[in-house]
Amino acid sequence: MKINSLIVVLIPDTADDACGLHLRKLKDAFADRAYMALTLLRRPNDPMRLYELANLAHQARVPTVVTNDVLFHTHDRRILQDVVTCIRHNTTIDEAGFVRERHADRYLKPPQEMARLFSRYPEAAARTMDIVERCRFSLDDLAYQYPDEVSVPGQTPQQALEALTWEGARSVYPDGVPDDVAETLRHELGLIGRMAYAPYFLTVNSIVRYARSQDILCQGRGSAANSAVCYVLGITAIDPARNSLLFERFVSEERGEPPDIDVDFEHARREQVIQWVYEHYGRDRAALTAVVIRYRAKGALRDVGKVMGLPEDLIRTLSGQTHGWGHRLDDDALTDSGIDLSDRRIRLTLDLARCLIGVPRHLSQHPGGFVLTHDRLDELVPIEPASMEQRQIIEWDKDDIDVLKFMKVDILALGMLTCMKKGLDLLAAHKGQHFTLQALPAEDPRTYAMIRKADTIGVFQIESRAQMSMLPRLKPRVFYDLVIEVAIVRPGPIQEDMVHPYLRRREGIEPENYPTPELEKVLKKTLGIPLFQEQAMQVAMICAGFTAAEADQLRRAMATFKNTGTVSQFQTRLIEGMRANGYDEEFAERIYQQLEGFGSYGFPESHAASFAILAYSSSWMKCTHPDVFLTSLLNSQPMGFYAPAQLVRDAREHGVEVRPVCVNASRWDSTLEGPETPEGRFAVRLGISLVKGLANDDAARIVAARASRPFTSIDDLWRRAGVKSAALTHLAEADAFRPSLGLTRREALWAIKALRDEPLPLFAAAEVTREAEEPDVLLQPMRDGAEVVRDYNRLGLTLRDHPLAFLRRDLRERDIVTCRQALAAKDGKRLTVAGLVLVRQRPGSAEGVVFMTLEDETANMNVIIWPDMFDANRRVVLGGQMLAVTGMLQKEGDVVHLVAKEITDLSGLLADIGNRSSAESTHDSDSAGERIVVRSRNFH
Repeated sequence: MKINSLIVVLIPDTADDACGLHLRKLKDAFADRAYMALTLLRRPNDPMRLYELANLAHQARVPTVVTNDVLFHTHDRRILQDVVTCIRHNTTIDEAGFVRERHADRYLKPPQEMARLFSRYPEAAARTMDIVERCRFSLDDLAYQYPDEVSVPGQTPQQALEALTWEGARSVYPDGVPDDVAETLRHELGLIGRMAYAPYFLTVNSIVRYARSQDILCQGRGSAANSAVCYVLGITAIDPARNSLLFERFVSEERGEPPDIDVDFEHARREQVIQWVYEHYGRDRAALTAVVIRYRAKGALRDVGKVMGLPEDLIRTLSGQTHGWGHRLDDDALTDSGIDLSDRRIRLTLDLARCLIGVPRHLSQHPGGFVLTHDRLDELVPIEPASMEQRQIIEWDKDDIDVLKFMKVDILALGMLTCMKKGLDLLAAHKGQHFTLQALPAEDPRTYAMIRKADTIGVFQIESRAQMSMLPRLKPRVFYDLVIEVAIVRPGPIQEDMVHPYLRRREGIEPENYPTPELEKVLKKTLGIPLFQEQAMQVAMICAGFTAAEADQLRRAMATFKNTGTVSQFQTRLIEGMRANGYDEEFAERIYQQLEGFGSYGFPESHAASFAILAYSSSWMKCTHPDVFLTSLLNSQPMGFYAPAQLVRDAREHGVEVRPVCVNASRWDSTLEGPETPEGRFAVRLGISLVKGLANDDAARIVAARASRPFTSIDDLWRRAGVKSAALTHLAEADAFRPSLGLTRREALWAIKALRDEPLPLFAAAEVTREAEEPDVLLQPMRDGAEVVRDYNRLGLTLRDHPLAFLRRDLRERDIVTCRQALAAKDGKRLTVAGLVLVRQRPGSAEGVVFMTLEDETANMNVIIWPDMFDANRRVVLGGQMLAVTGMLQKEGDVVHLVAKEITDLSGLLADIGNRSSAESTHDSDSAGERIVVRSRNFH
């Protein structure tokens, strides 16, 4: 925005020399667009202060305007203003002092009240309308121009795109481009040309080409996978011709909205791509969009609780009864916490926290949405430095630029791409098998057999509880079954009763029904049930006579079908159109209800297919090379539903040998070690990165120092690597000296205590002599349970016995069976199991049902907790690390659940594990008061 269109208003406190200087500078810079505000401070001598300010403005020939310097819209929001002020200054309301506003007058007032308050300055009050008249800016004045992307002189962007497209098509189809594909490409290129979107496609193509030139794995997804142009350019991996996808789902001439191509990159190397975009397009023409972070219930409770001076344990208890992504604070949910909700301070905390829910908290940056311009970006939108180095963001969020029709390039990160890239590299380096993501063996029967058993811990997308429950019922056998699997476990299809009819038809229990051949062509691949957004659009086009643009408007309107407004016209048009084309009333109503149900949650088939590629690829890697898969997963953390402890345990159950962290063998990342077994597997050596508290620099020094020869002692490591004793302590606590040096935790820690990071030169020789003469100290070995506790707390996993193995005798005395025994029991049997809580889920589609996974030393057990049971045990369910659940076993084929009837918190037993030296005996404590810390993954 040019400076000659700006209006500036100075809001001073007093009419001093500094104010006069600022006023004269503003007058020189802004001429008649400079104003000075007259504002009441509600302090003594306010009339005199306003008089002096008005005189100063008159002398500087700057007009005055009255303002209230508004901070809140109504007077009753003053207390909330005080709270957010205290949050900003990190203080409590009792200690805020003059940080708070001194009066409650800074709210919006009607014109009559402002005229009364400033009756001595009527011209200043009237001048407000002068400023309003001058503010004639329109968003249409922002002339957005996308950067040109032409590398060949004399070519237009459209010509450049067409040349690259046909070149890519010839590469994809070496035997000749099929006629239908060529026709599709011409149709898409024509539409792209009419919409002038060619530069956008060229930008995404150049970014993808750069990534691949740097050996960075990437893959486009979302509605862009509907585009044949994107496919032949190598941006997406889904052939629209083979999947009957709609280009109009991606780009619509009538809709007139810019395209939105999402490309996933390895999350470990995405920053390299982002920095290339900044450097390639220029930091004055490229920036990430912003994201407005808003308060949710848990965060609002924490911040307001601190301001109100509540104790930390009380804040933790209150927030612990709230779902992580919740937007509500229910008194009923807090009643069972034992907190006195009638206390005035607690009551006020809850009321103020409710007021903050949904309120913007801070401005963050979009995960990877770039706005690029032809001219300077700061002439269109304000830019500010991001908190991350070498990044900058605009101050508008995604919704703002959508309204302005700015084109956005999404450079996103996906952990599984990092995992697969590391896995492919390991395959090539250790097993001599060279694959790309697209060239992995397709339709492998062993892989699908593993998927049908829901043996999918760690794989992409189909590892969640809901997905694992669906897999044995859906029984995927080919790739398209995975596309269905990814899409069907969604709130829309589940809520609108599409899942069960589809499964019944798949099993041959219910017949498929197609009133017309045209409809059969659209719905045949999903057995007559519309599961994808593209199918909803095709049904409207074929059955009701919608144009492609109208069908896309229908898709967008489906998200608000349960609201009133223009949606009714789509309902009427759809049903009447189907009736006019020969469909009966009942069928038309049923189709409409199905579309209504999954409209807001429905999955595009193109998106599901893109995710299904990674689901299959990761499943193939786990099935065929579980050693490689585990190593790449551990080196790509954090990601997925499961922590490293569960990933390691699952791999060991699949026959993978896992070796502990070792100062002489481990690198920063986990690695594969020989010799190769007859089954073609290597052992997995855990990496030093798992050791909590150890810095990467210290690990690098250790690895470099042992390159010539292994360490022979702790003193040898300390002197050769040059790391401080604190780093060695982290390694000792992680038991990293035992594998090669034979030192237990206690022995290693004892030896480290003798080290001095900065020895005095005069006493160096005496120190060596003393150490040589010092007699060996015999230390009492740690109990087995204490070793397990230290493993979990220092590494997050253990290669020793499972924690519950040490408690099995106590659990047996309580008539608690193992998870493996429960899985083998008959349907309908009442029993009790206990385990560590791995995952808690409360999906929006489940209507309040909580799904939980428990783990003991034998297996995992899936638990269903109905809403009334959850409400009665909220604190235990949300806070317990180890739970006992009594319930009825429910079996449906290979799917086994325990429906909870009673829930008991056994977390206190975890503190006793350190006292156990074996699974059946108890001794004095060795764990120095420690208790095992179990990291569960919670998704709500």
